[in-house]
Amino acid sequence: MAERDTPRSDAPDGTTNGASLAEQTKDYARKRRTSLIGAIFMMATSAIGPGFITQTATFTQQLGAAFAFGILLSVLIDFAIQLNVWRMITVTGKYAPTLANLAIPGAGYVLAVLIIIGGLAFNIGNIAGAGLGLQVLFGLDPKIGGAISAAIAIAIFLSRKAGLIVDRLLIVLGLVMIALTLYVAIVSGPPVGDALRQTIVPDELNFAAITTIVGGTVGGYITYSGAHKLLDSGTATVENIREVNRAAVNGILVTGIMRYVLFLAVLGVVASGVVLDVAANPGAQAFQAAAGEIGFKVFGVVFWAAAISSVIGAAYTSSSFFVAFKQDLSLRARNLITIGFIVVSLCLFLLWGAAPANILVFVGGFNGLILPIGLSIFMIIGWFRKDLLGGYTYPMWLLIAGTLATLLSFYMAAVSIGPIFALVSGS
Repeated sequence: MAERDTPRSDAPDGTTNGASLAEQTKDYARKRRTSLIGAIFMMATSAIGPGFITQTATFTQQLGAAFAFGILLSVLIDFAIQLNVWRMITVTGKYAPTLANLAIPGAGYVLAVLIIIGGLAFNIGNIAGAGLGLQVLFGLDPKIGGAISAAIAIAIFLSRKAGLIVDRLLIVLGLVMIALTLYVAIVSGPPVGDALRQTIVPDELNFAAITTIVGGTVGGYITYSGAHKLLDSGTATVENIREVNRAAVNGILVTGIMRYVLFLAVLGVVASGVVLDVAANPGAQAFQAAAGEIGFKVFGVVFWAAAISSVIGAAYTSSSFFVAFKQDLSLRARNLITIGFIVVSLCLFLLWGAAPANILVFVGGFNGLILPIGLSIFMIIGWFRKDLLGGYTYPMWLLIAGTLATLLSFYMAAVSIGPIFALVSGS
């Protein structure tokens, strides 16, 4: 675990290593702000990765404007889940599996296994998505493109400044994704009025689609990515609870806007009469139909950016769950586990014979099925193990919202398990 980098003066004249205490405090504030922004984009880019892009294209083709309700529901569940998880981890200063073990003996091990398996599934999809992105850009075979992208992610973690690189890379890629997707959404000319109406009153409900999109945007490791990122940076302390809460809200808003903008971009294409081949690369087809060859290349950039940042996010966060088995993991050990995680994901992708697009849809559904198990542990902490919160007065409204989101997630998983596994068996 990273040491908490708080400003401190050891010298009689108020200096630390030649710098004044004021300078140290200013530098600490800057690092904390950077860590918060990095955590926002760690969560946001993880939640709008290649899986979400492919799932959105697939289900918008199937459901049309009615899928807007699924987007709204995913954002609402996101709010209820992320605000609870970020706050509990911040207040306790403990990783999710450690906190789970304290609440229910053995629960942390179960949570860690589920998240690591789910994160591995996500990362197979992320590497597949990165391969598809490079195929669009350079015509490479998706497996070769996936291998190249995995090597780039590994190179980042081999750097001695890996943390700083990850922070800045996620911010840049997140901004690129937002700008380029917004452009295509405008060009495609979607039926905004119909989309807004069906955001509230959908003509059709498909719980398997909603479970998949929720799993792809907040399931598995994504729930804990931003909070663990803050914990590693030393920013997740009860003194910073307001800043952390603001960062969580901003991250969810960035994610929600991106989800809806991407949905509108695909909806405009589908509404124009274009039929997307959901078994191939439906996102690429939508971008190409909206803006020709330029749109096609834009998709390649967006898709690869989403994929490579999600490879980093999935591996980074999943590796943090290994603390359930060894509490005193050093940062170097975490980086090595992260690299190993990426390598294993790449090997499994190369061995899996399913089409990359089908992989991307299935892993979202799979993580949607295991999502409520982890959530229920945190709700138990909030309701019955307040002693773990160190006397912190937990907002009741937030606990109620989290509980409702958990119950809804269990219901959706129960009614969706058959269709989700039928999806992968049919691929």
